[in-house]
Amino acid sequence: MTKAGMFATALDELGVVLARIDESRIDAACRMLAGAGKIAAYGCGREALQVKGFAMRLYHLGMPVSVVGDMTTPPLGPGDVFLVSSGPGETTTVLALMRVAREAGAKVLLVTAEPSSTAARFADFALLIPAQTMASDQGAARTSVLPMGSLFEGALFLLFEIMVLKLKRLTNATAEAMRARHTNME
Repeated sequence: MTKAGMFATALDELGVVLARIDESRIDAACRMLAGAGKIAAYGCGREALQVKGFAMRLYHLGMPVSVVGDMTTPPLGPGDVFLVSSGPGETTTVLALMRVAREAGAKVLLVTAEPSSTAARFADFALLIPAQTMASDQGAARTSVLPMGSLFEGALFLLFEIMVLKLKRLTNATAEAMRARHTNME
C-alpha cells in the first residue's frame, strides 16, 4: 500500500467510525459534563493521552476538571462526574475506579467500543465509539489497517474535539476566555 493509500484508508476508517456515533448521545454526555460539580477524568495507556488532552480543553472551557492520578485531584461525590475511557471495557483499573466513584455518589460517564462490556453495564452513561480496540485487533475481529487500538484512540481524539465545540456553545465560553486559561508555564 502506498503512503497516500495508507492515509486515505486510515481517514476513511475514522470517518466511518465517527459517522456511526450517535450524536444525541454526544449531546447528552456534554450536558452531563456541563452540569457536573466536579469532573475527574481517567484512561489507561494511549487512551489516557486522549483523556488528558480533553481534560485540558475542559479546563480551558472553565470547567472544574482534574485527571485521576494527579495529586491535586479532589474527592468525588454527589453531583460530580467520573469521565473514563475504556475501549475494551474490561480494564481492571477502570472497573475499580468506577466502583470508587459510584460508591462516593458520583455519576460515571464511560467512553467505550464495547456496549456489552462490564464497564458499560456498570456506567451511568456510556458513549459508544464503534471502533477496533486492543480487544478486537486480531483474527476475524480485526477491521482496521491501523495497529491495535489506534482506530479507537484516533476516533476518541476527534470525538473529544467535537465535544469541546459543543461544550463551548453549551457553556457560552468564548475563544478569548479559553485562551486566557491556557498555561503560561511552557
